[in-house]
Amino acid sequence: MTDTAAPRRRDAAATRLLLLDAARRRFAADGYSATTVRDIAEDAGVNVALIHRYFTSKEGLFEACLTGVGDELGRTAGEDLTLDRIAHDIAARLVGPHTAKHPNQILLLLRSSGDERAERIRQDILGTFAVRLAAAAGWRADLPDADQRLLSAQVTLATAFGLAVLRSSTTLEPLASAGHDDLVAPLARLVNALLKP
Repeated sequence: MTDTAAPRRRDAAATRLLLLDAARRRFAADGYSATTVRDIAEDAGVNVALIHRYFTSKEGLFEACLTGVGDELGRTAGEDLTLDRIAHDIAARLVGPHTAKHPNQILLLLRSSGDERAERIRQDILGTFAVRLAAAAGWRADLPDADQRLLSAQVTLATAFGLAVLRSSTTLEPLASAGHDDLVAPLARLVNALLKP
């Protein structure tokens, strides 16, 4: 008896998303060096060859993950970002609905890959985000204190990353269980202290 079932149809976009989601989780949890393409393929439930088909290599997949994080941060720190909204947006990145779907995604920016292109992407993402934070506080490159204002924005960014690390790797209370509204007030005080002209 022959099997008359139709062959399973591939959905390239869905497979690519499965791989990206699995890779984000794995890279954030285990770091770049400890993660293998086999781990990622297994987590995604696909053949390892599909990583090479869609991303060329482990490095290409990591770069795609970084670019995705950069796109998400870009939406967070869009052109309409204001000083008053920064604390809310940081809190949303730490405990919002997107975080529940992609936990620890922001930690990808802290993971080392050893890949020069990935490092450039990481630096571009972080630099652009810091400039947007500074711009929300009135920073312009031609101001006499431009470097100091940009440094303050970078310290704000570093604090947000520190919060992400502590929330993902410890059970330090009340931080570990703090919700969006719990985080906004202390973040607003921090943002105002660092960024308000």
